[in-house]
Order: sequence, then structure tokens, then C-alpha cells
Amino acid sequence: MLDLARLRALHAVALHGSVAGAAAALGYTPSAVSQQIAKLERETRTTLLERRGRGIALTEEAQHLADTAQQLLAIMERAETTLEERRGQPGGLLRVAAFASAARGLLPGVLAGLAVRHPALDIRLTEVDPHLSVDLVARGVTDLAVAHDWDIAPLPAPDGVKQAFIGAERCDLIVPEGHAFAGRAEVRREELGGQRWVCQPPGRVCHDWLVRTLRSAGFEPDLVHVAEENHTLIALVAAGLGVAVVPRLGTGPLPSGAVSVPLEPAPVRRVYALWRSGAARRPAITETVRALQAHWPPPGC
Repeated sequence: MLDLARLRALHAVALHGSVAGAAAALGYTPSAVSQQIAKLERETRTTLLERRGRGIALTEEAQHLADTAQQLLAIMERAETTLEERRGQPGGLLRVAAFASAARGLLPGVLAGLAVRHPALDIRLTEVDPHLSVDLVARGVTDLAVAHDWDIAPLPAPDGVKQAFIGAERCDLIVPEGHAFAGRAEVRREELGGQRWVCQPPGRVCHDWLVRTLRSAGFEPDLVHVAEENHTLIALVAAGLGVAVVPRLGTGPLPSGAVSVPLEPAPVRRVYALWRSGAARRPAITETVRALQAHWPPPGC
């Protein structure tokens, strides 16, 4: 009889395209995943992985097994959901993915409260880029995701994935102390010409929003510094190197040298929870979503 744990390892390799990616998703070491695959090859007397250049690829037989594993895992998810629903209490493992500022500014309080109220619930949080979250949920890599969208980039809604609105988050203009905008009650978008900007890299929604907004106001943005993390952007502003638009969630107190000024019309990010339709009745999902909504807005938003 085929071993489900080994099939799960093969399924993870198929999803992530590598042994290392599968190991990270499963919480194993790469050698442990390789051992599971090797045992499955002996068990099935079939070659499952083959070298292609510097990477690996699944054989045709392996892809068939991975597809079968996906069906079995879906059946298991439905069975676990039914059992948990009958118990009426959240429990078991819940894998949660969240974008960086939500993982810092929203999830700690939510997870701490859930741990006290539901000790049988084992939540494991992973910080991921928001544009990956929906796909991770759809493919069964994570059970629940906290993601965001902007007006220029609505959240995709693939078949089999449900979502719930958590809250709307404002973004502020961050300027150096002594800047002409510091101390203002508000700054209008049409006043933003001629500024030196620090922002996130191209391809990130925050970057795209800034470029589109400034161009629609008639300005070509002067992007002088690029950084991934909001705290890095704020540090660059505090050093007098430019201005930035930063979401409030997870920003925390501003350092000396940086000042927050309301921007009007205010940029708004919408925050959502996402999960698979097959697990919609699971108490762990419904209780975590309820806790996220009850905890909104966190301090600073």
C-alpha cells in the first residue's frame, strides 16, 4: 500500500518544482524529502525524479502519482473538516501565510488570542509576498492567507478559493523633519511634483500605484532609492533622502527625523483572508477569520 506521507512529499515537489521548495513548505529538511521520494521509488519500483540541467523534473509516472496524491489530500481535508466541525472546536494544524506588514502589525495579537482561547489549535505563520498568497491557498500549500489589494490591482478570485474582507488600511506620506510638507494638515496629490522618492521595487503594487498616481497628476516620478521593506523606506526618509508613501499597518512609531502627513485623496489598501472552499466549514478557519475581523483596526490604522 502506498504511504501517504511519501505521496505528500512527491506532491509538494510537483507543486514547488524542487526538493528544496517542497522541504520549505512541509517544514522538513531537503534530505528528509529526498529520502521520502527514494522510499516511494522503491515502493513503486518506478523512477519518479530525473535530472534536467541543474534542476529536476517529475517523470510521467510521478506526475500521475502526484495528481492522485492531490485527490487524496483533498479527501483528507474534507474528512478533517467534517471531524473538526462535529467537535465544534477549532483544532489541529492551521498553516497561515501573510504579507510582511500584516505579519508584523496584525497577526501577533490575533495569534496570541487564539492560542489562549483554543489551545488545541496549532497555527503556523509564514511571511510571504502578497502576490503569491492566492496561489498558495489554491494549491493547498497553505490553509489561510492574509493578502491585500489596491484599486489598481484587485485581488484575483480563482475557482475554489473563498475570501472575506478584513479591513481597509490608509497610507500616509512620510517626509523628513523640516520638509515643506511637515506639519501640514494634509497634502493633495497635485502638490507632489518635484519630490525625490524612495519606494518599493518595480512590480510591487505600492511602486506601481505611486508611478501611476504621479503620472496621472502630470508628474514624472524621480525615484532615487528602492527598498523592499517599509522600515527601510522610512529610515531613508528620516535621513533626509526623499519622501515615501507608506501603509500604516505594521509601520509602528516613526523614528526621529521622519514625519507622517495625511495624503488626500488617501491611498487605501484592502486586506482580505482567503481559504479553500473545501475547508470553508472548518472551525479553525471560521474562528481565525472572525478573530482577524474583530482585531481590525490594529493600532495605527
